[in-house]
This record gives sequence, structure tokens and C-alpha cells, in this order.
Amino acid sequence: MASLIHCPHCGVRPRQEFSIRGDASVMRPHPEASDEAWHDYVHVRSNPRGRYCEHWQHVAGCQRWLVVERDTLTHEVFSVTDGAPLARERGR
Repeated sequence: MASLIHCPHCGVRPRQEFSIRGDASVMRPHPEASDEAWHDYVHVRSNPRGRYCEHWQHVAGCQRWLVVERDTLTHEVFSVTDGAPLARERGR
């Protein structure tokens, strides 16, 4: 993993200050969705190689959730944005 992450709130910080949650493209099913939809949401994940967007939390800094776009093969970080606009867009 890249050794430095640019937090939009705290500036450039060491990667060790962050915790990865996972795929930022996964959408939570409606509460009344089928058991199969919930099973897929909780247990089924792809493991892509290449550019990928993930949720990260700046646990040793501002505590904000971020969306980090990085390459899963080279660990190069392409962008880091605040996760709040994505959460609002999805109605969370």
C-alpha cells in the first residue's frame, strides 16, 4: 500500500492512520429485500485487480469516511474524496 494518503481534511498522512472498510460501489439492499439479496450484500464480494474505489476511515485523524481510488495491484492512490457526498447521494 502507498505509504502516504492525502486526507482532504487533515492533509498528507501515513497509511497506518487509516482503516479500510471495503468496496465503495456496494449498495445496501432495501430492508425488505430478499434473503438472497442480503446474503449477497453481506457475504459476496469481487476481488478486482486494478483501479478500484474503497471506503477508508481516517481513524487516527479526523475520523471521517473517505472514498479512496487506488490500484489493487500496484497500490498507487489516484484520488481521495470525502465519503459524505456519496452517502448523501445514496440516501444513508
